[in-house]
Amino acid sequence: MPDRRFFDQGQPLTVAAAAADWGEVVRGGETSLTGVAPLDAAGPGDLAFLSDHRLAPRLEATRASAVVVAAEMVDRAPPGAALIISRYPQALWARAAGRLFQPLPALDPALPAEACEDDSVRIAPGVFLGQGARIGRGSVIGPGTVIGPGVQIGRDARIGAHVSVFCALIGDRVTLLSGARIGEAGFGAAPSPAGPMDVPQLGRVVLQDGVTLGANSCIDRGAYDDTVIGEGTKIDNMVQIGHNCRIGRFCLMAAHTGISGSVIVGDGVMFGGRAGVGDHITIGAGARIAGGAGVLADVPAGETWSGYPAKPLRQSLREAVWLAKQAQGKTRSGTDGHG
Repeated sequence: MPDRRFFDQGQPLTVAAAAADWGEVVRGGETSLTGVAPLDAAGPGDLAFLSDHRLAPRLEATRASAVVVAAEMVDRAPPGAALIISRYPQALWARAAGRLFQPLPALDPALPAEACEDDSVRIAPGVFLGQGARIGRGSVIGPGTVIGPGVQIGRDARIGAHVSVFCALIGDRVTLLSGARIGEAGFGAAPSPAGPMDVPQLGRVVLQDGVTLGANSCIDRGAYDDTVIGEGTKIDNMVQIGHNCRIGRFCLMAAHTGISGSVIVGDGVMFGGRAGVGDHITIGAGARIAGGAGVLADVPAGETWSGYPAKPLRQSLREAVWLAKQAQGKTRSGTDGHG
C-alpha cells in the first residue's frame, strides 16, 4: 500500500469501472477495489496485472481481489479473483492506480515551528516545507529548496540550494548538494489505445545515514516498492538512479553514472565515471565497474568489469588487444596492396 504520508487515496473503484473501455470483465464486476499492487504483493481489495508470461506462477498464487490478463492467460488466473481480459493489462492497471492514488501536492506550507525538531534547525530564505514534513535537530536547508509533504529528514543533514525532496525518508548526517532531485517519479510507460501512458510511481526513496548525493543528481522513487541507498554511500554529481534500485552500504559512484530500474548493488561497490547499468541487474559486494563500462549482465562479488558490453577486466583487455592487432594487420595489408 502506498505510504499515506505521500499519497492521497481516492474513492474505491468497482472492477467494472476499472475495466471501462480497455477491458472485458469476465467475472466479479461489482468487486470493490481500494488499492493496486504487483501480483506477489497484492492482497484483498487490490488490483494486479500480468503482462509477462514468465510470471504466470505469480498469477496463480496471487491473493489479489482482481487481476487483469491477456486472453491467452485466462486459464492461469486464480478462480477466486475477479477477472478482466485486456490487450493492455499494464495500462489498465496504471489508469486504475492513477484514480486510486495521487501524490500529495506541495501546496500548503507547514510552519517551521511545526516541521523542525528544535531551534537548531536552520532554514534559508525561500524554502518550502510541506505539510507533515519533519526536519531533525542540527540540519541546514539551503535557499529555494522544496521539502515535500510528509518528508522525514534526520539530524545534522546538509541540504543545498534548490534541492527538491518528495516521497522520501532521509537518515542522519545526509548531504544533498545543490540541485539534487529526490523522489521524482521514475520512468515507466505502458502501451495503451491512446499511445504510451505514464505508469504511476507509488513507492518511496529511503536514504540511510551518512549518504552524500552530488549536485544535480537524481534518485527516483520506487514504482511500488522503495528505492534504497545504503548507509555511507557517496554519489557524485550528475548521477541517475532509477526506480526500485537497492544500493548497498559504502558504495562509490563517480559522475555521470547511470543505474537503470530495479538494479541491486551489494556493499562496497565502486563505479567509475560514465558507467551504465541495465535494468534488473545484480552487482555483487565489492565489485568494481570501470569508467564508461556498460553492464548488461550480473556481476559476481569482488570482480572488476570493463568495456561495452562489460566483461571481466582481463577478458575485456584481451579482446581489446586482439582487436587492435587485427585492425593493425588489416591496415598494413591494405597499405602493402596499394604499394
